Parts: sequence; structure tokens; C-alpha cells
Amino acid sequence: MSIIQLLQHIPLFQELAEDDLNEIAPLFTEKKVKKNTILFVEGDIGEELFLIQSGVVKIYRLDESKEVTLALFRDGDFFGEMSLLSSGMTRSATAETMASCILYVLNRTAFTAFMEKSPRLCLKLLETTMQRLRHANDQIYDLTFLGVRARIMKTILRLSEQHGVATPQGLIIDVKLTHQQLANLVGTVRESVTKVLQELLDDELISIDKKVITLKNIEAIQAELR
Repeated sequence: MSIIQLLQHIPLFQELAEDDLNEIAPLFTEKKVKKNTILFVEGDIGEELFLIQSGVVKIYRLDESKEVTLALFRDGDFFGEMSLLSSGMTRSATAETMASCILYVLNRTAFTAFMEKSPRLCLKLLETTMQRLRHANDQIYDLTFLGVRARIMKTILRLSEQHGVATPQGLIIDVKLTHQQLANLVGTVRESVTKVLQELLDDELISIDKKVITLKNIEAIQAELR
């Protein structure tokens, strides 16, 4: 997939005119990175926007050495945009690859110069930022008011919306996750995740094969959360 084809599938850029896409595409630099590569660390000065052509990246923070995963991004996603809004802003979290990745990187100077000429891009960036802020607020609410089982079920549903692939067996979450990685997403300990996943398996709401979760009865999961 070319950089222009990738841009056409990314919400932040897909509404740009063809001439605008042709103008911004050469400003990106391709970057190939291995699994478990730190792309930036919380507190770093933010100078780059990242697009993912292939691979998976997790965004997380460390709370007293405990990892709390805020988001998982994969093919067609972008991240790092918030630190580009103002000069000198620092990264609010750390980004690390969970698989080998092919990324396209755009530096802040090139991004802001193009953004000044494109009101449509400014509006899409604002829209995206607000959506991600609402998602962060939802996460805070869940951590504050929901029990572990409900948080795990909501997280599984959210992952299925973001990374789901429909199959005859159910909706597959197309990202391999260990129990610890899921615990980091939910804000709990691995043992609690293992217990709840076993309950969901026993109830035949999900199946798990080689760290890949399939939702077999989405309606029942949603009904329990109402």
C-alpha cells in the first residue's frame, strides 16, 4: 500500500482533496521497526505524527512501575498528534511496538505548515482529539465505577469494534493479547483477568485460541452490561 492509499483510509486525512494528498504524502518518512521498540517515552518533546501501515503499537503509562495500557493502534491508525498542536508540548504516554511495524512519520514543522493551509485538516484534527478525549473519560469512568468483570467485558467489546473480524465462529479480535496485556488495558491484575475469562469461556460467550479472543455471543455480553 502506498502512502497516498494509506492516507485515504485514515479519518484524519481521507477528506483531503487529491492535490492536498499529493502535496502532503512526500513529507512523510517511512520507518521500519522491530517488535518491542520504544518509539517515544512519556515526557519526551512531541515532534512527530505516526501512521501505521502494518503492525501493532500500544500506548501506555507507568503508575508506580505498573503498566496501564491506554490504547492499541494497528494498520491504518495514527497516533502522536496531540503533541503537535503546540510547540514544546510533551508526550503524555509511552509508545511501544507489539509487533514489527512499518510506520510513516511526519515531523511537526511540516505538519503545522500544511495545517495552516488546510482548514479541513484543522477541523478533522479537532474532531479526532475530542473523540479520543471522550474515550479517555469513558476509561476513567469505567475504572472508577465498574467492577473487574464489567471492565473486562467492556474492553473486549471495544476491542472487537476496533479490531474485529467477522467469521462463522463469531467476531474475532484480530490482536494477540496475553492475560497480562489485557489486565494492563483493564487496570487490574492478571489473576483477575484469568478468572473472568474462564467464566466467559464456561458460559460460552467467548472462545480463545492462541491468545486470540472470539466473541461468540455479543448480544449476551452487551445485555449483561446494560
